[in-house]
Amino acid sequence: MTARLADVAHAAEAAGLALRGGFHLGEEERVGPLAAMRTLLLFGFVGGEQWPAFAVAPEAGDGLADPLDRWSRRVISALGARFLGKPLFPFEGPPYWPFQAWARRAETLFPTPLGLLIHPRYGLSHSYRGALGFSAALPLPVPPEAAHPCKSCVEKPCLSTCPVGAFSPVGYDVDACASWLRSEGAQCRGGGCLARRACPVGREFAQSEVQARFHMAAFLAARG
Repeated sequence: MTARLADVAHAAEAAGLALRGGFHLGEEERVGPLAAMRTLLLFGFVGGEQWPAFAVAPEAGDGLADPLDRWSRRVISALGARFLGKPLFPFEGPPYWPFQAWARRAETLFPTPLGLLIHPRYGLSHSYRGALGFSAALPLPVPPEAAHPCKSCVEKPCLSTCPVGAFSPVGYDVDACASWLRSEGAQCRGGGCLARRACPVGREFAQSEVQARFHMAAFLAARG
């Protein structure tokens, strides 16, 4: 049975995920684990809309490592079993799947000075939790065109807000960021990255403090 995009989107929403778009693989890409796939659909979060589904899940409260990754694996694998799609995840590897490159093919996104991809509606408050690969070339809508929001942003507060200047046109100083968070960065730990929050695009979709604290704690845990 060929999956219908509307059915997949509805099932993903019911499970606590947003369908983030999709694209067709070129013949040269259909090698190795992707050999039998023609279509990739991406799933993730937009703003804080999907967070409550994870917050009440068993993985969120069992005290084990990597709760969001484990929840993502369970939910997306269940969608794959239902619609005959092969699950793929950004946290599997090395080697890792090129989710940022895939995301730019699936929907309208742009690079930013922070090294993150910005969505014209959701700003920097979005993420990808996994993908499903399908053997059929599913009919897909064309992503809408939009202007790059950073090009009209004169002040670029994302580059001047970080207390330790971790973000600059030459890159992201991960060590400076992590060191600040472990010492004086209570404001970032409690409400999310100040530079990310300074972006004026999609502020109405900003993560809740609970969601932001979770991601900041996960960031620090990943760096020992």
